[in-house]
Amino acid sequence: MDTAARISETIAKEIGASARQVVAAVGLLDEGATVPFVARYRKEVTGGLDDTQLRTLADRLGYLREMEDRRATIFSSITEQGKMRDDLARAIGRAVTKAELEDIYLPYKPKRRTKAMIARENGLEPLLDAILADRSAVPEALAAGVLSAAVPEVKAALEGARDILAERLSEDAALLGRMRAWLQREALVTAKVIPGKEAEGAKFSDYFAHSEAWSTIPSHRALALLRASKEGIVSLDIGPEPETGKARAEAMVAAVVEAAGTGAGDMWLRAAAGWTWRVKLSMAMMVDLMGDMRARAQEEAIRVFARNLKDLLLAAPAGAKPVLGLDPGIRTGVKAAVVDATGKLLETATVYPFQPKNDVRGTEAEILRLVARHGVALIAIGNGTASRETERLVADALKALPKGVAMPLKVVV
Repeated sequence: MDTAARISETIAKEIGASARQVVAAVGLLDEGATVPFVARYRKEVTGGLDDTQLRTLADRLGYLREMEDRRATIFSSITEQGKMRDDLARAIGRAVTKAELEDIYLPYKPKRRTKAMIARENGLEPLLDAILADRSAVPEALAAGVLSAAVPEVKAALEGARDILAERLSEDAALLGRMRAWLQREALVTAKVIPGKEAEGAKFSDYFAHSEAWSTIPSHRALALLRASKEGIVSLDIGPEPETGKARAEAMVAAVVEAAGTGAGDMWLRAAAGWTWRVKLSMAMMVDLMGDMRARAQEEAIRVFARNLKDLLLAAPAGAKPVLGLDPGIRTGVKAAVVDATGKLLETATVYPFQPKNDVRGTEAEILRLVARHGVALIAIGNGTASRETERLVADALKALPKGVAMPLKVVV
């Protein structure tokens, strides 16, 4: 299955459509069509995909295409380094999120000269391997055996071994995945006012000493916290619960090297794992979760705005009156809908007064029937294709309105 087909299959499952519908919609979007245009005028091409499905399709299409491009780049980079293996290729192919891809790529990602690189160049990796292999041995004694002109002290040797271990742990895709999932469930968002900013940031006073769960923080509060942080009023942190969370995080890191024993090597490894969490992993996780919180809050804010706008657009502009709405169209017909004074849908119909059917008489009769049956007080005609022709048609039809039926108002909107 090629990349385009895989993307289409993925999106089809997510929006409850067929791959053929997705392919058709993607073709229209790639030609420059907008979601509203496709939803309104190309239903026959997409098999009736609605605007909600199309919006999700467009968003996911961009994400998945970016991810596939990144997948190809990562595969190429690792292959060029001569480090590609069958299991690694399968892991890259199975990744379903950008974060998962980046976790896999992290050990192979070209990087600036790091402390771990320098430690390896100074011959300290065998020291770490020796500590991992013999937990009963005293790390200081092992370090004394690898001293050199470049590393003349035991303390420096052990720090170099720790740097190498920290890099290994911070590039462990499985560990990163477990920690991310755990923090997504358990992390707290904590804000503290920056000393001296109390008066300047008075409007953010509710967040001067604030803490709540990352997983359930409402979008409006998340956006307010991010804004307060951006304006330099509060410091923002995302991490585990202070009393027990730190110990749990360090234990998760230590578990990777199975440092649960009582030997000197185990104790050194636990300390190194704790240092790795505090110095490297906690910051990396905070950056990830901060980005996720921002994206989630923005998406929710857009949904709330859309819902409020929908309510506003659906409000009765002419008051509580029965309304006949006409959506003009030529080939696809004129769509009609009647709502009562409360906005409840009463009836729908489609008439074809224009090419190719030219059913003018039938259309006029249907308009009169709807007006008389539902006591229509207002006829609203959409301002689009064939709106003028539809307006003239309605005017002609109303001339034949039966006696005793009130003449409705007619507007083009």
